[in-house]
This record gives sequence, C-alpha cells and structure tokens, in this order.
Amino acid sequence: MQAFAFVSRRERLPLAPGSTFLRIPFGVRFCVASDGFSRYNNQNSVHHKGGHPMSLHDTVTAILAAAVENHECAGANVLIRRHGEEVLYTQAGMANIAQKRPIQRDSIFRLYSQTKPVTAAAVMILVERGLIDLMDSVDKYLPGFRNPKVVDHRGCITKANRAPWIMELLGMTAGLCYPDGDPAGQYAARVFEDAHEQIKAGAGIPTVEFMNRLGKQPLSFQPGTHWRYSTCADVLGAVVEVASGMRFGDFLRKEIFEPLGMVDTAFFVPESKVERFVTCYERGENGLTPWLGMNLACGVYDRDPAFESGGAGLVSTLEDYGRFADMMLNRGIWNGKRILSAKSVEFLTTPQLSDDVRRDLWDSLGGYSYGKLCRVCVDPGQVAGLAMKDEYGWDGWLGSYYANFPNEGMTILSMQNTTNTGTSAMVRKVRNAVLAAMSRGEI
Repeated sequence: MQAFAFVSRRERLPLAPGSTFLRIPFGVRFCVASDGFSRYNNQNSVHHKGGHPMSLHDTVTAILAAAVENHECAGANVLIRRHGEEVLYTQAGMANIAQKRPIQRDSIFRLYSQTKPVTAAAVMILVERGLIDLMDSVDKYLPGFRNPKVVDHRGCITKANRAPWIMELLGMTAGLCYPDGDPAGQYAARVFEDAHEQIKAGAGIPTVEFMNRLGKQPLSFQPGTHWRYSTCADVLGAVVEVASGMRFGDFLRKEIFEPLGMVDTAFFVPESKVERFVTCYERGENGLTPWLGMNLACGVYDRDPAFESGGAGLVSTLEDYGRFADMMLNRGIWNGKRILSAKSVEFLTTPQLSDDVRRDLWDSLGGYSYGKLCRVCVDPGQVAGLAMKDEYGWDGWLGSYYANFPNEGMTILSMQNTTNTGTSAMVRKVRNAVLAAMSRGEI
C-alpha cells in the first residue's frame, strides 16, 4: 500500500522602494525595506540582542532567516495586519534553491489544508441562499453516502445509524478519515491510491465522482460521536458543486476570489505564473531536497485538475489570502463588498465541540476547540505559546499559516512550502514576538 505523507495534522506587488538584500550564512537572502514601508517598522524595540534594541520587523525577519539557515524550511514570508493597516511584511530564503530564486511577496504557494476555511465560507454562502441546510444528510447531494457503514479498530463492520450531516462535515465529526493505518484509514487509502494512479496517467477523477467513491467506504465512527481530521472539506467541495450547479472552482472564483481580488488563487498555476510558483522541499539527512510527490490527490498544478480538493487543493499568495482573512476579520465585508453575513462568520468561528469530543483533538491544539474547518482558542493558558481567546484560523501540511485575532483586529499570515510542517516552530516564534509587541502597545 502506498504511504501517504499526511500529517494528522492580482497584480504582482513590488517590493518596497529602496529594498536591499542582505547576505547571511548559507546563502539566505531576506528583504529589508530601507524606507520604513510600514509605520511600525522603525519604532519601539521588541527585544535586545547583544544590548541593541531590535524592531518587530527585524525580530520577525531574524526568526525567518534562522529557520532557513537551520534548514527548517527553504524560504518563508510573513504578513501582519492590524485594524486594516499593514504592520509588517518580511521574507527569507528561496522559492527555488537550485535556481537561486528568492521568496517574494507575490510568490505562489500550495495551501494544502489552509484551503479548508475557504471551503467553509463557500458552504455558508449557499446556506444563506437556502440551497443547503446544515441538517441535510450528505447523501442528499452525494448518493455514494447512502446506507453507510462503520468499521471499528478490529476491522468489524456494522451499520451506521445514519449518514453524516453537513454540520458534522464542517466540524470534522462526520466519521470520515484520511488515508491512515487503521481499518477505516486503509479503506480511504485505496480510494486515494486509485486517484493517484489516474492522475499519473494524465486523467483524474472528477470531484463529485471521487467523493461518491469515498462515501462508499466505511466510516471510522458513528457520525457526531467523535472528532477526526479527515476528508470532510473535500466532501463539502462536492456538495457545493451539486448544490450550486457549478464546478467547485468556478463557484469559488465567482463568489469569493473575484469579489476579493484574489487573482492568484486557484486549483492550478497557469504558465504565465509558473516563475512565481514555489518549489516544495522535504527535510532529510542531506538537508532540504525537492519534494516531487503527490499527497491527497494533489500534486499536479500545471493544468486544471479533474478533482478540485476542498480540503487541500488551492494555491495562493500571502496577499491573496490576506484579503480572505480581512474579509473574515471584518465580519464578512471586504472593501465595501459583502461576501458573507456577520452571522455566518460568527457561526464559522464559534467552537462546536462538546467537552467529551474535544478530547479527540491533537495535543498540539491544547487550549483550542474546533469551529467549522478552523481552530478556535478557548483557553489561552493551555496554548503552547502566547495566545488570545477567540483567535481562529488554520494551517497547511506544507507550512502555510493563518490566524485572526478578532478582539484586536489583527491577522498573522505566513507561507512556506516544506513537507510535514503545519504550525512550525518558526510560526510559533513569530506569533510570540507579535503578540508580545502588541501587549506592550508597540503595534
């Protein structure tokens, strides 16, 4: 059986005028704007190194540069916004090491699981229009989910009480799973293996057909009884396709990407933008090497895919995703355009799990509950780092990261493309520096 690398877990914007590249060991390059491109850049020290104060911009840049130097990632960038204004942007490292092509502000990254919050927003657009009911059984849209079964850890199969609801898909309590080593995960793995073979042959399985095939596999538990990170968002992408009568990607483009001006966000990278597409890397004994594999039926980006993965398929830029984050932070409005109602944003970012079900969350999510395809902070004291109540967001397998702090009007965004990363140590250090600076009134 194939091993899956899943962790259970516009316009091109120029650099600021006067930017220079400084060289540090290991050939890392990072951009420092000499004109103070943010009103925050050159004021207030964040910490002292060797007795010299460092600005927040310098601190965050140093964190990124150290991660690159230590081969934690090939390259990364970070964008911080607060109250509608940019606090800082910085970058370090390479988009392609062999070509010596540095990370830029308009570099295009694979989002993997950071696709999920976008899918959740798409679902709520259709809920608002009366085309989806959150209590709908998924088999109303995808007949492959009719007469579902459950397989336990011993491989024993029994009848499920019912098919999952849309609400349970949004909360990852549907009983679905990603390819894994337990019996349910092995059933899912066979479906993905077949999809991978078809993609390699130049074909692919269309979104709705793929999810109907997945629906015929046994669930890992009775719907609503546990939390398990899974293909729920992929299934929701197919539901959006059926309910809207449009391809999932077309719906996202019409209802979210075009209104927000997210011109570099899609399920593939056209030839005209390939030079901005970041190479993926994996860590090994010889440092970082290019990763050329396929994960979760995502891995071919030079053409419009048959399967548009609502859980892992999008590519985007820091700037594009920042617009989506701004829309969520502004309770559904961006630049005067309403994408979602304030009530829908509130619904998506409200914790859904009971105390019993919350015990199923990963240890890395200590202090968090789960909303609808996003984490939500409920107890900052249990988070392994500085945190704030009601913060929400998500990350991706290759290291993309998004966090909104609604009580402070702030967003932290980061992009990198290194396998098995998720919320990395680099991101946690950036969070700590930013939240500490904010608590001192420096931003």
